[in-house]
Amino acid sequence: MTMTAVLALAVGVFLVRLAGPLMRSRINVSERTETLMKRGAIVVLAALVITGALFADGGFAGWALPAGVLVGGLLAWRRAPILVVVIAAAATTALLRLGGIA
Repeated sequence: MTMTAVLALAVGVFLVRLAGPLMRSRINVSERTETLMKRGAIVVLAALVITGALFADGGFAGWALPAGVLVGGLLAWRRAPILVVVIAAAATTALLRLGGIA
């Protein structure tokens, strides 16, 4: 990717991010619409986590990776420190793979 393309994309991302605060006072949305948009963002993030946990290289990632993601998710839900979450998720995945559960 050339530097021109990188700069064009950077400017585009900046303008999109800037549009939110600038347009907030000009656009009125109902509470229901706002709630639906927030829920939509959660659904998109959940879909990214699920596909990232279950698929790798075009196929099923094996059981170790989803188990590690599950452990990390549970610890995050219990509000464990981020370092504990990451280490526990990685350790779970690594130990399961070491034990032959790919």
